Amino acid sequence: MIRASLRSLDEADRARLLAWRASPHVSAFMYSDHRISAEEHDRWFNGIAGDSRRRFWVIEADGAPVGLTNLADIDTTHGRATIARYIADPAVRGRGVGGFAEFKVLDHALLQMGLRKLWSEVLETNAVAWRLHMSHGFQREALFRGHVVKNGQPANVVGLGLLSEEWRMIRPVARQRLIDKGYVAEALDGPIPD
Repeated sequence: MIRASLRSLDEADRARLLAWRASPHVSAFMYSDHRISAEEHDRWFNGIAGDSRRRFWVIEADGAPVGLTNLADIDTTHGRATIARYIADPAVRGRGVGGFAEFKVLDHALLQMGLRKLWSEVLETNAVAWRLHMSHGFQREALFRGHVVKNGQPANVVGLGLLSEEWRMIRPVARQRLIDKGYVAEALDGPIPD
């Protein structure tokens, strides 16, 4: 059985998130190659508190923090938000932890919060991430050619979207796939901290 969960950020995560962001396992898939300074990170971390347009959760596997997932650009007028995630600990990759986190945030955003659409932008070279989104019902909506510069070269970005009615249809399949990997129904169906 795989024990995974999402929890709210706390002060103890400040240094961890900066280290994760600087890790080559994470930074390779970010839009920017810029190495974030401690001051920049502190401004970002301090700005999270009280920002109703962003929500962040630490992903834990077997009781240890292994990654971060979030909703950003939450727009209740139009009922949409951006979803993103990274797994910082390479030792847990391939165990379905990213899929678990995606499932939980999709449920939270589209069922509990009542948003009608989530979208994501992923480097085209990050096939693992955009395929994971698509396995949860996301549709490819755009290809942004030369959208960012990575390693000094223009890089394409894939735009993906998921409507709430699509999630309701694919949710049972995604849920069963995670149960087949060893996740328990109670962990999948329970709420996450808001």
